[in-house]
Amino acid sequence: MKIEEIRGKTGDELEIELQKMRREVFDLRFKSSTQALTSPARIRQLRRLVARMETVLSERRLGLRGNSAS
Repeated sequence: MKIEEIRGKTGDELEIELQKMRREVFDLRFKSSTQALTSPARIRQLRRLVARMETVLSERRLGLRGNSAS
């Protein structure tokens, strides 16, 4: 998901996506400790995506970027 797509979502949509992504990261990390993952790079991708979403939410709270989607 690109940053433009993230900025195009509302705050509520971002919160829901963020919860899903965090859960998936947790599940993948847990799974990686017990067995081999088919795509170990997925953890890194998800962590970066979570960081992007948190950044956009923080920018909106602080008023640093336009709130066109909220």
